[in-house]
Amino acid sequence: MQRFTPDWLRQLVTAILSRFQLSENTFMAILAVIIGVLAGLGNYVLRQLIDLIHHGVITEGITRFGINTEVWDWNRLYLILFPLVGGILMIPLGAYYAKDLRFGFSRFLEEVNLRGGKVPTRTIFTRGLASAITIGTGGSAGQEGPIAQIGGAIGSKVGQSFKMGGDYLKTLVACGAASGVAATFNAPIAGVFFAHEIVLLSSFELSSFTSIVIASGMSTVVSRALLGDHPEFAPPPYVVGSYWELLFYVLLGILVGLLAAGFMTWHYRIKDWFAALKLPRLAKPVFGGLLVGIIGVFLPQVFGNGYTFIEQVLHGHGVWYVLAALVVMKAVATSITLGSGLPGGVFAPSLFLGAVAGGTFGRLLQFAFPAMGISSGAFAMVGMGAFLAAATHAPMTGIFLLFEITASYQVIVPIMITCVIGVTICRRFHRYSLETMDLARAGIDLEAGKERNIMKSLLVGEVMNREPAAVPESMTLREFTQFVANHKETNFPLVNRDGELTGILSVQDFMGVVFEEDLMDLVVIKEIATHNVITAHEDEDVDQAMRKIGYRNIEQLPVVDRETHCKLIGIISRRDIVSAYNRALMSRSLGRRRD
Repeated sequence: MQRFTPDWLRQLVTAILSRFQLSENTFMAILAVIIGVLAGLGNYVLRQLIDLIHHGVITEGITRFGINTEVWDWNRLYLILFPLVGGILMIPLGAYYAKDLRFGFSRFLEEVNLRGGKVPTRTIFTRGLASAITIGTGGSAGQEGPIAQIGGAIGSKVGQSFKMGGDYLKTLVACGAASGVAATFNAPIAGVFFAHEIVLLSSFELSSFTSIVIASGMSTVVSRALLGDHPEFAPPPYVVGSYWELLFYVLLGILVGLLAAGFMTWHYRIKDWFAALKLPRLAKPVFGGLLVGIIGVFLPQVFGNGYTFIEQVLHGHGVWYVLAALVVMKAVATSITLGSGLPGGVFAPSLFLGAVAGGTFGRLLQFAFPAMGISSGAFAMVGMGAFLAAATHAPMTGIFLLFEITASYQVIVPIMITCVIGVTICRRFHRYSLETMDLARAGIDLEAGKERNIMKSLLVGEVMNREPAAVPESMTLREFTQFVANHKETNFPLVNRDGELTGILSVQDFMGVVFEEDLMDLVVIKEIATHNVITAHEDEDVDQAMRKIGYRNIEQLPVVDRETHCKLIGIISRRDIVSAYNRALMSRSLGRRRD
């Protein structure tokens, strides 16, 4: 695995670079071509592996047990076994590669944006196999997240092989992620925007954009050569029956935004429930597979990525109450699958939820306005892209994915309206996306950047001076003059007899006041101190403390206890924060080098 990029290929590219004296941008373009081809091949292998497992478990199982999903009989109970088998197969992988299975898409984003983009190469194989098992045996998940990770790991390994680092390596990882998504949906433009909106968090640079476009295009070429030149879905031609329908798309955007926000809320509640469940770690995927299997007995449409059923809904099939039930049960099944530890992505479930939600809405509109000739499939199509955009907070990805799937200019206005409204509504409830919320709950804000996240990882109690130069509030001016002469500090917190903070006095404030000699023994420092003091707590992070310092342009903050909010326990300065940040940054850099 250490030799993922062959020596001959590395030597060939290096020789070309030296011979023709190529620029850095040209070299990045060459690497983007390599990554695009490899990611396209990786997508093909993953899809074939999913189909192989699906055929061996579900297709053969349905034949052997005589299951007819269209008829209610006792044989349908055998459907429980399929996701259960997936959970059992996950036991050896969980026992030997637990760290790889926990390396989900949110951790992938953290690695790309905060830790230099050195994605573990082994996850190409372990994460890919585990995801194929989950999806192939009926777990409610998608392959888009895993293939984006696989492509990203390929980009990371190629970049490391050619000694690339910093922003160059980050760009190559994004090239791989874009290539994976582009190859999956046969949608190169959507892959480009996926990389910029979701992987790079909308940090646009022309140099990275060029490389990502090249990689996305190459992976699409490979995918079309191996799988055929057709989109993942084959919807009917999109037609706007009436421009009055645009009002309904506004309502659909609101509905999708609310549903996406609700899905995100319950997704993490179920995930927390599994985390608190008192079961052995390796038993949780088995239990999760069992629960998904039980849901599948009644609604087998929740199994796998659901692409086949999505296409049926896009063609207007499905009863409205079944579609409405699937909005709830697919969300639950997906949360159980991923929350129990079965690896997979949330892209396909988001598309599924959007399709059935839009299909339900379209069906109800048909009943309410039969003379308008409304197509439920059209609303399912737009809902599919809008739900993805709302859940991932990536409107451009949703818009262009739907455009490339439909190849229709008429869909542009409805999908733009619905996506923008859906994202806006969802953001009102959740600032973070479905993928970044997991990190935000751990105190990592990817949108804040590496610097702020390092500061968020440090607590005031770890940085502060626990022996501050505090002075009694009853100290006279003469005594304070003698006290200052023996200390280097410029700010001094005042305390009463009980050690409670009552004010703060700076040397500048003291020197700016002129006193007569006779008053030096009569005036106490409490009378000239600042009593409205901004304080910090030791359990706050350093980023919060720095914001308080910057807000008032002060140098130090007294640190008080959390119970009384006045007991002085330390003091933290701007210099302390900068020193702690530099130490943490150096420690992380050395740690990555050792890895």
